[in-house]
Amino acid sequence: MRILFLGDIVGRPGRTAVKKHLADIRSSTGADLIIANAENASGGLGLSADGAKELLGAGLDLLTSGNHIWKFKDMPSFMKREERLIRPANYPPGLPGHGVFVLRTEGLPPVAVMNLLGRTYMTAVDCPFRCAEALLADLEAEAPDVRIRLVDFHAEATSEKAGLGWFLDGRVSAVLGTHTHVQTADARLLKKGTAFMTDLGMCGPVDSCLGMTVAPILRKFLTAAPERFEVADGPVALCGALLNIDDTDGQARGIAPWRFDAD
Repeated sequence: MRILFLGDIVGRPGRTAVKKHLADIRSSTGADLIIANAENASGGLGLSADGAKELLGAGLDLLTSGNHIWKFKDMPSFMKREERLIRPANYPPGLPGHGVFVLRTEGLPPVAVMNLLGRTYMTAVDCPFRCAEALLADLEAEAPDVRIRLVDFHAEATSEKAGLGWFLDGRVSAVLGTHTHVQTADARLLKKGTAFMTDLGMCGPVDSCLGMTVAPILRKFLTAAPERFEVADGPVALCGALLNIDDTDGQARGIAPWRFDAD
């Protein structure tokens, strides 16, 4: 099975490029499923209900998110209605939405997608390692037929991402990092068959600072004064990872960084 997992979609430029090229990308990569992290898809920070509907309507199979998912007031109620948008499972109990979803697509094996949030330099949430253990236990009990399991680990620290990769090696198909918007060059198969990549990168403007206009960010670095950040314009690149996964045992057979320069 071939799965393309896209990094953080940033603002309108990222959404527009994904919508415009998604069908061609699915054809050229042979991807059975295309999944994306969309937590910065609305204004470069957060995700609105309209933004989520736009991306799902364009043909993305599932959306993951992260620490900015609660910015828009319409998101909690939307998340109750739309199961194909998931949020980090290790937020404290009581919040709307789910941290795992099983995609059951006609003609394809089922695929479980889990979303976790890191704690190092991030929001104080529940332990992602222990949460991952609980999610896997639930899957074994409730959906034992699901052997393909993907983890979007939305985290800042590379050490925490690598740690979760080794912790879950052999128990999930892939651990893929998001959040830092810079595609890393360490895509690899771990010893027990789990695909790993520290960060998928972003789907957003190339001439930018993590998708945002450069000048205000430079001023903030130089002066330490508050600045209003805005999504940059110009050429857009879509980044992620292309996975090859064995349908029978859920082990990854290959992972490669993926990039598409949109026109």
